[in-house]
Amino acid sequence: MGSDVEWLVEAAKEGDRKALEDLILKIQNKIYGLALRMLYNPSNAEDAAQEILLKIITRLSTFRGESAFTTWMYRVAVNHLLTLRRNQPELEAVSFEEYEKSLELDSPIDWQESRSSALQNIYVEEIMISCLQGLLLCLDRDHRLAFLLVEVFDVSSDQGSAILEITPTAFRKRLSRARERIQDFLMRNCALLNPDNPCTCERYVISQHYMERVEEKDLVFAKHPCRIRPEGGTVNRIREMDELSQMAALYKRYPDFQAPTAFIDNLRDLVHSKKFELL
Repeated sequence: MGSDVEWLVEAAKEGDRKALEDLILKIQNKIYGLALRMLYNPSNAEDAAQEILLKIITRLSTFRGESAFTTWMYRVAVNHLLTLRRNQPELEAVSFEEYEKSLELDSPIDWQESRSSALQNIYVEEIMISCLQGLLLCLDRDHRLAFLLVEVFDVSSDQGSAILEITPTAFRKRLSRARERIQDFLMRNCALLNPDNPCTCERYVISQHYMERVEEKDLVFAKHPCRIRPEGGTVNRIREMDELSQMAALYKRYPDFQAPTAFIDNLRDLVHSKKFELL
C-alpha cells in the first residue's frame, strides 16, 4: 500500500463513492487475512472482517493523517479482534507443550494407492496450513497479533507499537517472546524447516488416517479461495535461510487468501446504499 491508497482515502473522505469502493477492494484481503490467522475459522473471520471494514468505512472521516493510513487501519482491526468473544478454536487451543505431544506419529504407512496423488497433496497442504494455524493459537491474542503484524504483514516494530498502542520497547519484548516460542517449536519438530525432524505433513496425514476421517468437502484451507498459492520449491529455499527468517518465510508461504466473493458484494452494496451515513 502506498500513495495510491492515501489518494483513495482522501477522495473517499470527500464523498467519492467509487474511491471508497476501490479502497475497500485494496484493503479487504489484508483485513480478512489477519482475521483468519487470528481466529482460525473462515466463517468467524469473514464475520469479523466485515465488521472491521464497516468500522473503517463509517469512521474514515475521523482519520486525520497523523499516522499512515495502514497504521490506523490495522489499529481499527486489532481493537476489534481483541474485543471479540473467544471462538471455538481458541477455546480448544492448548499450550505449546500439549501441542507437541499431539504430534506423536504412528509407524510410517504407505500412501493409499486408491487415492490420487493430486488429492493426497491437497490433504498434505491442508495439514501444513492447519498445523501452522493451530500453532498460532498457542499464543495469547496480544502475542499472536505482534507476531502476525511483523512476520506476515511486514509491519515495522515502531508501527506495530503504534497499532497496539504500547511502547516500542514493550512491543519488541512481546514480539521477541512470540518469535522465540514458535521458532523453538518449529525447529524442534517441523521437517519443513529441518528434514531431520520427525513430523512431516505427509507422515501425519498417513499415520493419523486423516484422509479417512476428513472428507474432501470439509477441507478448510487447501480449497479456500486465494490469489496466490506457493510453489513447492519454496521449501528448499526456506531451508537455506537462517532460523528466524525460516520461521517467517514458512508463515508467509501460506496461500494469499482472498476475501469471499459474497462478502465483497455485501460491502459494495453497503457503500452504494442509503442505510448508513458512511462519511
